[in-house]
This record gives sequence, structure tokens and C-alpha cells, in this order.
Amino acid sequence: MAGVSTKEIKTRIRSMQSTRQITKAMEMVAASKLRQAQAQILNSRPYFHILRSAIDQIAASDTDFSSPYLYRADKGKVLYIVIAGDRGLAGGYNSNILKLVMSEIAGKEATVLPIGKKAVDYFRTHGIPMLTEGYMEAADVSIGDCFSIAKLISKAYCGDEYDRICLAYTGFVSVLSQTPATLRLLPLNDSPSPPLQGKTVDIIYDPSPQEVFDRIIPEYLGGVLYGALCESRASEQAARRTAMDSATKNADDMIADLSLKYNQARQAAITQEITEIVAGS
Repeated sequence: MAGVSTKEIKTRIRSMQSTRQITKAMEMVAASKLRQAQAQILNSRPYFHILRSAIDQIAASDTDFSSPYLYRADKGKVLYIVIAGDRGLAGGYNSNILKLVMSEIAGKEATVLPIGKKAVDYFRTHGIPMLTEGYMEAADVSIGDCFSIAKLISKAYCGDEYDRICLAYTGFVSVLSQTPATLRLLPLNDSPSPPLQGKTVDIIYDPSPQEVFDRIIPEYLGGVLYGALCESRASEQAARRTAMDSATKNADDMIADLSLKYNQARQAAITQEITEIVAGS
């Protein structure tokens, strides 16, 4: 700070104080949204678990039961549903999930269905084929949109357009920990054998287990997608809260450092003026 006037230092302090107000406000907003997102996670989990239980029971009800949803030979055609954020200033939230997806699709015949502006912009820049760009705003994606996406990907899967459908999202572990992850949505099983084969379940399905199973799969996928969306939203707000808290603390440190230098420069100027007066007298 040598040669910098007290006026310039004071201007920098004001600038840092303004920045601190912004980061503090963003931290409080993120904390409020985080509480709402955590409540959505808790409300969505029971629906997912009940549907998964129903799917396992149907698959176990008949040893001759088979469905393309359970197993399909992998020919390399894969679709990734990628959930990212609409804005930055959230630490590594966006970059972590996008890097994970790029590492997994390397060398594959992959298509993506991006959710969130950051995901759309990223895959457009890197020239990755996109199924649709209709979900630019992740914050505006509703539970109805999740079921619409589920029907879209189920139709594409049954039409042999893809052999694998995967979901990339950020799992919410805690306020300080968020983990990017991928989940295979379809097929449900790695082998031709249905899950829980050999066990019998005394449930009668009307009109038939096959038809009930084929109809419940899109509902199941919609529930999983909505749950992942809630997890990602909570992770984004937690990451932004942590980033803004760190930025606020850094601003406090810089203000304290600038204030010290301002006082030193002011004291030096006063001392110089006194020395000049004494020398002149």
C-alpha cells in the first residue's frame, strides 16, 4: 500500500463494505431457501420408497415376469439427465457435477437432457447432443415437469433410442457436504433375472402384473427425478450459503486490514505535517 493516499484507502474500504452487504444478504437468502429445500427432501422420500417397494413386489410376484424396463443389453447408447444450477456463486456446485458427467460420457454415444441454465450452456459450448433445452430454469421445474420428463424418457427407452438412462445430480449430505453422483434409472437390473426372483408375494394385480408394472415405471421415474431435483436444490443453496459466508468473512478481514493501513497512513501524514511545522518554525 506504499504511496497510496488515505482517500484511495477509504474508497476501497467503502467498496468492500458494499460487497460485504451483498454477500451477507445472499447468505441469508440461501439459508432461507435451504430450509425450504430440506423440507421438500423429507416430504418426497416416502413417495419414492413406496413406489420402489411396489416395483420389487410386482417383479417378485411371477418368476416368468419380464420387462424391457428390468434388463436390456448395453449397446452404448446412453442418455444422461443432468441437474445443475441457474446461477454461479455457489462454490464448486456446478463444476463438480458437470465434470463428473463429462468423465462418464467420454467415449460413449451419449445424449444429455440438461436441467438448469449452467448445464444447458455448458453442454451447448462443448457440442454435446441434447434431447431438449426446454428446462433452462431449474428453479421453475415443477413436480409436473418431472413426470413429463419421466414419460418422455420412458417412451424413448421403449423405442430403443437409448440402452441406458442415467441421472446426474448432487446429493445433499449436510450443510457443509454435498456429493455429486450418478444414478442409473433404466434398466432397473444389471442381469436378465428380475429382482427378488424366487420369492412369492400374495398380491393380485388387475389387469395384469405386466401392465401395472409398465404403467408404474414412469411414475417411479418421475418420483426419483423430483427427489433428485430437491436434493440438488438443497445442495445448491447449501453450497451458496457456504461460499457467501466465506466471502463475507474474507471481506471482514480485508476491511480490518484496510482500516489498519488507513490509520497508519493517516498517522504518517499527521507526523509529517508536525515535522514540517517544527522544521519551519
